[in-house]
Amino acid sequence: MKQKRYVTGIVLVLAVLSVIVTACTGKAGKEELVLFTWQGMFPQEVLDGFTERTGSKVVYSNFDTDETMLERLSQAKGGSYDVVVADDYIIEQVIASGLASEIDKSVVTNFGNINPLYQGHFYDPQDQYTIPHGAGIPLIVYDPAQVDFEIRGYEDLWNPALKDSVALIGNYRVINGITLLTMGKSMNETDPGVIAEAGKKLLELAPNVRMIQDDNTQNALFNGEASVAFLYTSQVTRALEENPDLKVVYPQEGLGFGILGAFVPSQAPHKDLANQFLNYLLEPEVSRQCFEYNGYYNTNKAADAIVTPALVVPESVTSGEIIQNVPGEANEVYDKNWIEFKAACGEG
Repeated sequence: MKQKRYVTGIVLVLAVLSVIVTACTGKAGKEELVLFTWQGMFPQEVLDGFTERTGSKVVYSNFDTDETMLERLSQAKGGSYDVVVADDYIIEQVIASGLASEIDKSVVTNFGNINPLYQGHFYDPQDQYTIPHGAGIPLIVYDPAQVDFEIRGYEDLWNPALKDSVALIGNYRVINGITLLTMGKSMNETDPGVIAEAGKKLLELAPNVRMIQDDNTQNALFNGEASVAFLYTSQVTRALEENPDLKVVYPQEGLGFGILGAFVPSQAPHKDLANQFLNYLLEPEVSRQCFEYNGYYNTNKAADAIVTPALVVPESVTSGEIIQNVPGEANEVYDKNWIEFKAACGEG
């Protein structure tokens, strides 16, 4: 009898210890979701909301350019990250390189909430790999109190009166593209000779450039570093929130239109959790929180009724030209233009 009681006592002690360990560790044993995107894309409340729902912490890792993202994802052979949010043109390269997984639509049950305007595009024509997570058009913003003429288009950025006072985003294809638009050409020009001519014109812009910076470029308008800036949509939104007197220009030469996409890498450590996160992003309230935080146009039709009206997709946005990938020789000239331009601007 004593032996039996002794064994029973051990079992009870072990059971109690198990309960204590479980209580102490709580959610610590849960998987972590690694989110890879630009800084400032998601409000903390959205990340915390996913953690509360799943018990899995979201680890936010950021990159400065799409090209940096592709390099790191390639080095990781499609692993290391669970969800990536990047630009459309670079996602085409990700998919072509076999670095993206197909969406598990049995998990992403909110897929039908997506606005059809943002489906079926060149980078993912069958909507197999991505969900859109915002759209935008880079625009010119300037301080009329510091600029003594009306800016109407990209060509005005070359005006000598703007010497050392223009801030630019750091997207090499977009900057090459707006230069081509001033020449009456496509942002996706493939003739190396024409692209080289755009490079020569781009060099003429260098004296006016104060800085080339992808993150928080709008701050240059507030701290006195620049009187004119060419900004991403989210940065335009933040600039106007800070100073409603700034003037926004829809360039007369045409618009560049882009889509941000979220995808699960091919070797993501936690694919099921990643698909749960994509589904979570497509909930109307979550979309509202995201787009009102990052300032991009809402791409979730189910959220149109609750998001700030200014973020509901205007028809004018979809009339722009989407930056697309071009053949290798053409891209080499675009890259050469950019390197020479940055050097002329004193940028490394």
